[in-house]
Amino acid sequence: MTESTVDARVSAPWPSPYELATGLVPGVEPADRTGPPAPVVGSPLAALEAAVLPAVRRAPCLVSFSGGLDSSVVLAVAARVAARHGLPAPVPVTWRFTGAPAADESSWQDRVIDALGLRDRWQILRADDDLDLVGPVAQRFLHCYGVCHPLNTHLHLPIVELAAGGSMLTGAGGDQILAGWRPPLPASPYRRLRHRASRVRARWRRGPSGVDRFPWLRPAAAEEVLRRHRAERRAEPTRLDRRMAWHLRRRDLRLTVASFDRMGADHAVLVRHPFLDPGFVAALAVTAGHRRGVARRDLLAEVAAGHLPPLLFQRQGKAHFLDVFLRTPTREFVRSWDGGGVDESVVDPAALRAAWSRWPIPECTAGLVQHLWLRQHPPSPRDPAPQGLAGDR
Repeated sequence: MTESTVDARVSAPWPSPYELATGLVPGVEPADRTGPPAPVVGSPLAALEAAVLPAVRRAPCLVSFSGGLDSSVVLAVAARVAARHGLPAPVPVTWRFTGAPAADESSWQDRVIDALGLRDRWQILRADDDLDLVGPVAQRFLHCYGVCHPLNTHLHLPIVELAAGGSMLTGAGGDQILAGWRPPLPASPYRRLRHRASRVRARWRRGPSGVDRFPWLRPAAAEEVLRRHRAERRAEPTRLDRRMAWHLRRRDLRLTVASFDRMGADHAVLVRHPFLDPGFVAALAVTAGHRRGVARRDLLAEVAAGHLPPLLFQRQGKAHFLDVFLRTPTREFVRSWDGGGVDESVVDPAALRAAWSRWPIPECTAGLVQHLWLRQHPPSPRDPAPQGLAGDR
């Protein structure tokens, strides 16, 4: 029930065993020139408002609100649209975590909620080990859907369940559409010159090898993965309109949309990702598509055009959530792993065990954790079989 620029009907809507082993989801679909472009109606802000309106009309409208810039803008636009149309205000839903100080955004969340006047609507969910890669929520998700991309999709399962019969808005796609991989260009000409010089020097320096970056893989696989990863990052366009179009064709983003589609359909929830909406992408391409190296915060402030609280664009820094997903259940599982269940032509079991003997484990092995846990703990006969059990495709 998701409508976006991204066509979620990918040929393989789950991460492949190779992608789970390497921790990366590469690939860019060819440009589709057969369909007409989305019509541009008004400003990017008007397009965002049009994108959230169907969800706001379908109560309860929940917004997955972390306090980050993307989710804050989505929440602010939804609240503005609801007030204009006399509809119930959206319901922000926020996770708060114990034992993960790097993920703590509570003070900023409070400020955004107060600026939007939504404190009486706010729902806060609390997690300790609940959202671990193989914790209680992930176990329910894995038994229902198998291993999906991104590997933290399960954190949205309780939110979708709360929204049953209604709708959910997310900030998905903001990292790709609004930011991309290349850092914004420095403001001063002198610093821009130094930035370009440092990039030239970096090209001549030999960075870490594939074996250094992916020590749990066989050497040939590690080098191939690193080569593909670097090539894809180099291929990212610099112009905003071309970069948006390129990211929207990436398998990574299409798998993300497909994961939300499945959850939404199972709970009769209309899922919308406003930053992936065709109208918003088209409007942004018209107004700012020629630009290069613009910072996400500046871009969104221009989109807001003074109609959203200025506080939203004062946020500095970004939270880190690794400690939310690497908790006791994952630690216990990797310690007890028996060494089986991996594709030994790609993964070296002894090297993987060595990588898992240190904490925290490498982030790129998260897919292997979920894949191997699911093989050892399949659904009971009473449960529906996972739709995508890695290794069975």
